[in-house]
This record gives sequence, C-alpha cells and structure tokens, in this order.
Amino acid sequence: MIEELVTAGVTLASVGAVYAMAAARVVKQYERGVVLRLGRLRSGVRGPGFTLIVPFVDRLQKVNMQIVTMPVPGQDGITRDNVTVRVDAVIYFKVVSAADAVIKVEDYRFAVSQMAQTSLRSIIGKSELDDLLSNREKLNQGLELMIDSPAVEWGVSIDRVEIKDVSLPETMKRSMARQAEADRERRARVINADAELQASKKLAEAAGVMSEQPAALQLRLLQTVVAVAAEKNSTLVLPFPVELLRFLERAQPAPQPQPAQQQVAQPARQQVADSAHQAPRPAAENQPSLSESPQSLPGSEQQPPPGSGQQSIRPQDLSAQAQQLLAQWQQSMQEQLPPVEAPLDPDFRGSKSGQD
Repeated sequence: MIEELVTAGVTLASVGAVYAMAAARVVKQYERGVVLRLGRLRSGVRGPGFTLIVPFVDRLQKVNMQIVTMPVPGQDGITRDNVTVRVDAVIYFKVVSAADAVIKVEDYRFAVSQMAQTSLRSIIGKSELDDLLSNREKLNQGLELMIDSPAVEWGVSIDRVEIKDVSLPETMKRSMARQAEADRERRARVINADAELQASKKLAEAAGVMSEQPAALQLRLLQTVVAVAAEKNSTLVLPFPVELLRFLERAQPAPQPQPAQQQVAQPARQQVADSAHQAPRPAAENQPSLSESPQSLPGSEQQPPPGSGQQSIRPQDLSAQAQQLLAQWQQSMQEQLPPVEAPLDPDFRGSKSGQD
C-alpha cells in the first residue's frame, strides 16, 4: 500500500514537472508575447519575464520590439527631367503593437521592405536630379510619410528613412563635371575682372597723386629697383617713364630766339660745309680752306649786316644764293684738280674722282 502511494506520488510529480516544462516560457526584455489559444487571440500581451501557457492549447509568439535597420535594394528609375538613376536607401522602423504585427499582416518585415521599394521608385519618378543630389532631406520626409501611412495599420512605426546613394551613368557624370568646371571658370573670370576694376581705381588715384608730385614717380622707380635687386638677379630691366622725361624737359631753360635772317642762312651754310667735307681733298696748295666763309669765294657778294638801312632779304632769295655759291665753289674745285687719264685696261674701273 505504501509502495503504491509512493509510486503514484512520483508519477504525479513527474507529470507535474513535464506539464510545468511544457507550459513555462521566458520572454526577453525587448520582446513581447502574443498568446493564441486554440487559434484565438488572447486579450493580454505577455510582458518580459517568466510566463506559463496551457500546453497543447496555447501558442506563444514572440515579437521583437527593437528598432530594425533594413536596407532597401537599389531601384532603377527615371527622374522627372529624364535622367536614369539608381537609388539605394535604408529604413529604420520598430513594432509598436505586437498583436497587430502578428494578426494584421503575415510578415511585417517583408511587407515593410516591399512598401519601401515601391515608395522609393515613386519618389524617383516625381523628383528631379538636382533634388536627389542636393535636397535629400525633403525627399526623405516624403518617403517616410509614404511608407508610414500603411505601416501604422500593421502595428509598425517608421522611425527614419534615408537615401543612401545615387548612382549616375558615366556620361551624366562627365556632363556634370564639365558644367561644374565651366561654372567655376565663370566665377574665376568675374573675380578677376572685379580685381582688375579695383586695381584700376587704385592706380588712377595713385596716378593723380604722382601727377601733383613728380618726385613721387622717381621714388617709386627707385623702390622698384630695390625690390628687383634684392633677388640677386644678373639682369635688371629698368623701365624709363615718359613722365620723367617731361619733368627733365620742364627743368631745362628755354632757348634764346634768333633773328629770322640767321635762322634761314644757317641751313645754307650747313649744306656748303657738308659738301666740302664730302668732296675729295686736292693736292694743290692754293685750294681754299673749308674754314673760310662762303662770302670769300670768287663771285660771291657781300651781304649787308643786319641792322643796316637796307631792306631785309627773303628766305627764298637766301636759299637761291646759297645754291649758287655751292655750284661756283664746286666748279672752282674741279678746275684746280689735275686731269685724269683714261685707263689702258678696259676692265679697269676707277673711282668717280679719279683717285684710289
């Protein structure tokens, strides 16, 4: 009798242990348990910790409540300005209602993934290329609203959506690079032109100051020489400003005016002297000296000194008299020269004057 009681007790204990092991469940801190009893949802959601269910009657399904990071596969699309692009994105979401995530949707992860891909392709078709490249914050907000609207009914909350990468064709990349290069060159030219304008204004002010004080230009020139010589150059190119020549010209005294008769007679005498120097020197001793005045030649007439009572001679008459005196002097020179004999050799070519 005692043995039967002990056997029964052991059997009941074993059955109780098996029942407890089959009914015991542990829910983690970041999870929630949804109990389905005979396929029907129980009202209460099991929290984290130890819990019991009815074996072979209840089924406990655990739902992760953490934020899930899900990459959205790259989607090929055509933007509103007819540019083919490939866009990758990433989505952050979490379950806020474990019962809805289990009951209202078969697989909430797959559903969110498909909804994200569809919304991303829709965003690509509605946006332009510049918006995809520079205005991503606005596109991220629009994409988040498009995914969050149906996900709320599934017990899922979209935390954040980010466009990760935008891939462009190689031809489009080269076109954009040329456009950026042209834009930068345009800005560089505008900046250079602005600098030239400012420099011209400053140079104009400096020129005004130097025109008032001519010595300032000389000081500036000396400073330039010092700056160039400081680099130990072997060759120094020194510009000579025209303003310095004008300064020196103003510093020279003005020449004294000469009478009109002397100014006209002076070129005639200069022509006679030049002809005398160009003519060959004769061997005769009775040749008149070049230092003698043209008035001492034979046939010449003495001119009355200026200031006498006679009428002044016109410049045209003085020029004619000078040419006549020059012709008489050349004729007298030819008469004094010895005759030149003709050469025996017909191939011999002598000088024009008959001398070697």
